[in-house]
This record gives sequence, C-alpha cells and structure tokens, in this order.
Amino acid sequence: MTAPAAADAPRVLADIALEIDPDEILRFQGYKRGVDVPGPEVQALVDEALALGRRLIEPRAVVHWVAVTRREGDTLEAGGVALTVPGIERAWGPVAELAAAVCTIGDPLERRGAELWEARELPLAVMLDSVGSGAVESLAEYVNDVLCQEGIARGLKVTNRISPGYGAWDVAQQRELFRLCPGDSIGVRLNESCFMTPVKSISLLAGAGVTARVDHYFSQCARCWMRDCAYRRVPAQKTVHR
Repeated sequence: MTAPAAADAPRVLADIALEIDPDEILRFQGYKRGVDVPGPEVQALVDEALALGRRLIEPRAVVHWVAVTRREGDTLEAGGVALTVPGIERAWGPVAELAAAVCTIGDPLERRGAELWEARELPLAVMLDSVGSGAVESLAEYVNDVLCQEGIARGLKVTNRISPGYGAWDVAQQRELFRLCPGDSIGVRLNESCFMTPVKSISLLAGAGVTARVDHYFSQCARCWMRDCAYRRVPAQKTVHR
C-alpha cells in the first residue's frame, strides 16, 4: 500500500471483509467478558442474529489525512478547522498530522431491526441491534488499523482513535470533524444535534507524528493484523479482518 500524503483528498474505503467479535455482541447485551457465560438459548440467538447481521451490513468508511498547521494547548488546527479536545496535548504529544474518518455499516440492519420490533420478535431485534453495534465498533478498529499502516509507512506513530461525545470532548465538535471529513460520500448525514444517520455510524480522529504518544489504556494492538509493526505493545489476539 502506498501511504497517502497529508494533503490528499478524502477517500472512501469499501469492499471491507469485516469480522464481528461475538464477545462484543455479548458486551452490548450486558455480559462481562471472561465472567458471564451465555446459556444455550442465548448463544443460539447470538448465532442467529450474527448470521443475519453479516448479510445486512454494508461496511464502508471515508478517511482524510490533514497536516496540523497550529498546536496551542489542547487545540489542534488542520485544514482550516480548529479542534479542541481536553487533555489531548498530554495524551498525544506533538502530532504533525490528523486523520479524520467517518464509518458506517449502512441502514439495512437498522431497517430489519425495526421490522422485527414491529413484528414483536423482540429478542432477535435486540440481539440484532447489538450485532450492529459490535460491527460498527469493529469497523472503527479496522479503519484505525489502516491509519496505523499508512502512518508507519511514512515513519509516523499513530495514536489511538477518539470520537466527539466521548470523554470530555464536546459532541458539538462533530461539526468540525465533518468539515475535515464529510460523510456524504458514504451516505452518513449529521443533523443539528450532531446526531449521525445511519445510527450505526462512528466518526473518529487520530493523530500522527514521529514522536507522538500512544495511550496505553486501550490496546488496539491486540486486534491489529500488522504482524511486523515496530510499535506493537501486546501480541495480536484477534483480528477485525475476515
């Protein structure tokens, strides 16, 4: 893969063979990993919803690398857009580029879930919703993998991903992130309340730089498929790629 320059235009990632982690589906159902074990009936429902979800998801993403033109405390400016993320200077250190992305699995799964709900097939409807949540989380990790590969190819460390509305980052900054990386090309829209449709969509931001820091509280490396990454922190255990 030829790594893009920071000034490249947004580009769409499609035809993604995405793996959905069954443990993530159960986590969205309230199961604690390594503690709670689903019974046979629940496991059968997971299998049914997972098989249905795999047929319905349409994973795609749009990504955009942009050079950082100003760093001032927790404010990063790139592409004429100023993003203020509390604590980002401490967490990321000196980043020279930003990678913004919008990911979605489309709306067929959401529509099917609404049909199941209307038909009062509630257990399957709820489990299918968890499949969708697990799928879009895996998609965001897949995109983070791609960003890591592209950054490393240019000698840059890539940080963990963050999203507006998580932690202390104001969800209203979703508008700024969409200015950097519009979701129109993959059918993702943003309303006045900064709510995305389709619902199973995630926007994200990562930083990159020669001396950028990578937070250790979240181990993206455990799922990364890049065998020879010089920055790997833990062995790979699973993959988000089929």
